[in-house]
Amino acid sequence: MTKAPYRKIAVLMGGRSAEREVSLSSGRGVVKALREEGFDASPLDPGDNPGQQLFEAKPDAVFNALHGRFGEDGTVQGLLELMRIPYTHSGVLSSALAMHKERTKDVYRAAGLPVVKSIVADRRAVAQGHLMEPPYVIKPVNEGSSVGIYIIRKGDNRPPAELGSDTWTLSSEMMVEEFVPGRELTVSVMGDRALGVTEITTELEFYDYEAKYAPGGSQHILPAQIPQKAADEAMALAVAAHKALGCRGVTRTDFRYDDTGSKHRMILLETNTQPGMTPTSLVPEQAAHVGMSYAKLCRWIVEDASCDR
Repeated sequence: MTKAPYRKIAVLMGGRSAEREVSLSSGRGVVKALREEGFDASPLDPGDNPGQQLFEAKPDAVFNALHGRFGEDGTVQGLLELMRIPYTHSGVLSSALAMHKERTKDVYRAAGLPVVKSIVADRRAVAQGHLMEPPYVIKPVNEGSSVGIYIIRKGDNRPPAELGSDTWTLSSEMMVEEFVPGRELTVSVMGDRALGVTEITTELEFYDYEAKYAPGGSQHILPAQIPQKAADEAMALAVAAHKALGCRGVTRTDFRYDDTGSKHRMILLETNTQPGMTPTSLVPEQAAHVGMSYAKLCRWIVEDASCDR
């Protein structure tokens, strides 16, 4: 039997965000791993009344495997705080801050962490014409997993027309951000420890939702083949971002490493407070790289659960 203070674990998975399918995949892996570790783990797919579902389930703690809005934006964290059910990952404020990309950058700037210029505007205004000189990136200000992202290249006449469409289902608030050339890097932080630096490459146009989750959609190079000084900088910045946002448990911070010119630079993009736990996910890979199995990673995350996060 487990020696953890919690035995009966509800694994929140699925939900109603654009990342539902990924969350279900994460959750299935977590349930299986926790059962292997001796926990009484059960899936819980929150519907219209998650409070009632949790009341009936009566878990000792919750493993939050939800992704995207309503799962990692502080809302379900607030519910769990009200119900006084210990839960994993970051708390209400840090979850809300990290989910909103521009608020995240405000925190980064205040902490002296390197970011690039960005503008937040309504999607219809973004669709009408260039709000900054190309190249630049357009992304929903409060979605995850690269959902709804566009790269506007030099020579493009205008942004994508679908941003102004009546059929648009994502956030109306969009971030327009300077495009940073170079490499895509990511660093997982566990508690206050950076696990490693992964470089992500893809044959697709960029590291979008398909590249992240489709088999073969991307390649993970671990450890990243970059100078040790750059790797150390990325790991230090990831820990600093985790602490500046007030995060708890496990996070993953994404970077662009611009090594295209004579002066190299490391730019923070965002911090993910509910990193994926699917078979292709980056956090389990980095944990394995430092000698921690998937099941032991899940155990650590559960044993770190609490209220007042």
